Amino acid sequence: MSELCRIGVAINEDLLEKFDKLIEKRGYANRSEAFRDMIRHELVQEDWASPNTEVFGTVTLVYDHHVRLLTERLTELQHKYHSSIISALHVHLDHDNCLEVILVRGKAARVQELSDALIATKGVKHGRFTGTAAGSRLP
Repeated sequence: MSELCRIGVAINEDLLEKFDKLIEKRGYANRSEAFRDMIRHELVQEDWASPNTEVFGTVTLVYDHHVRLLTERLTELQHKYHSSIISALHVHLDHDNCLEVILVRGKAARVQELSDALIATKGVKHGRFTGTAAGSRLP
């Protein structure tokens, strides 16, 4: 681990008060850890700007499995992008609805393309992609 450096930040009192409430709500031990996480988040977002960056993530889908041919379309997409899929978890939420969590890995552009295609599939009620870069790329 590298040596810690101290910096000074000038911030509006009202903004600092809101920030303190936010970090307390999220359970941070101190402002420094919250700032570090915010910086890491921005660095990951910057990595995503390059379509060739190796990224990892999850695609979470909620859908009604009774929608005609929906499960088949989702499975076809996953087979089309099989090299980007690490694993998938399927959960029956109730009689009608399923939750699917798909672990993905690959070039940012390809993973985003897969995520968009899955989420936009007709019949998917809700979808969300959450991505990150490899931990070794983050300080």
